[in-house]
Amino acid sequence: MEALLNTGSTINEGRLAKGGNKYSDDYTKECAVCWMCAEDYTSLGCPEKVAVTSRDGKHTVAVRPKVTEAMRSGQVFIPRSIWANVVVEPDTFSTGSPRYKGAPVTVEPTDEEVLSAEEVVLKLYMGGE
Repeated sequence: MEALLNTGSTINEGRLAKGGNKYSDDYTKECAVCWMCAEDYTSLGCPEKVAVTSRDGKHTVAVRPKVTEAMRSGQVFIPRSIWANVVVEPDTFSTGSPRYKGAPVTVEPTDEEVLSAEEVVLKLYMGGE
């Protein structure tokens, strides 16, 4: 499914991140999610996990779907976090800040493991686990 990705803070993401709990299970449960509407979730076959892939197809992250009426069809949301950072577009348009809103992504069911924040960093940014 093609979608537009938006990212941003949630109250619990901010509380956990500012409290120094980025490696906690609570942080993973709050942030390793992809909010979507029920219609899109059903069209994907109601998967337990989804893979969100960047427009260029180079970066993918596995997260858990979160069905919510807050989302419209064709739009998804990942809380501001390492999981979102994997797939946001790096273009800054000379602002120094990547495009956190409206980035085209692909969302599809996956059997990949949803990694913790520490595991994401080790795998994607440090070259291994």
